[in-house]
Amino acid sequence: MKKLILSATFLAFAGFTAVQASEVKNKIEIVTVQDSVIKTPIKLEELPDAIKTVLGSEPYKLWTPTAAFTVKDGKKEYYQIDVKKEQEVGSLKLDKEGKPVE
Repeated sequence: MKKLILSATFLAFAGFTAVQASEVKNKIEIVTVQDSVIKTPIKLEELPDAIKTVLGSEPYKLWTPTAAFTVKDGKKEYYQIDVKKEQEVGSLKLDKEGKPVE
């Protein structure tokens, strides 16, 4: 009788272990890599004249530029200008002609 109980316990444990091993195999995830974004800081003075003109016009003239970057996101190239107005902060994305980029 003891052998029967020990055999049943062993089989139950072996079956539980096999189930656990198959569950671990099913948790593999595939991760895809997207194009990387390259963000390079530049001086505010180096911004194209078209962007400087936009920054000096309504409604942007109330905001103070604090930093500028050239951004390459896949095939898109644009300028990111960080701006501040009192306690508010924001960011503008403009192409070299001063047009908004989405």
